[in-house]
Amino acid sequence: MTVTFTTRDGTPWVPQYLDSIDKELCIGCGRCFKVCTQGVLKLMGIDDEGEWCDPFDDDVEVERKVMTVDKSGACIGCSSCETVCGTNAQKHSAQAAA
Repeated sequence: MTVTFTTRDGTPWVPQYLDSIDKELCIGCGRCFKVCTQGVLKLMGIDDEGEWCDPFDDDVEVERKVMTVDKSGACIGCSSCETVCGTNAQKHSAQAAA
């Protein structure tokens, strides 16, 4: 059984919470970041050794930028980030009822 809410017109709604972002699929475009109203996401860099780094650090050579889940507990399950992602990099799931 999953957590289910009801919209104002009585339609059942099951939130789909962001679990992860596949760093191999993410192209760092920032669309998901722009639509997230809850501050769940954070842009990170990957250096030439495949390690995470600050994408805005001038002393580090960033190979590419990708979006990461920074505050998963803040996700409200709206799935807006999944809707705008052109590479299907996000993985979402419903939350089990307590």
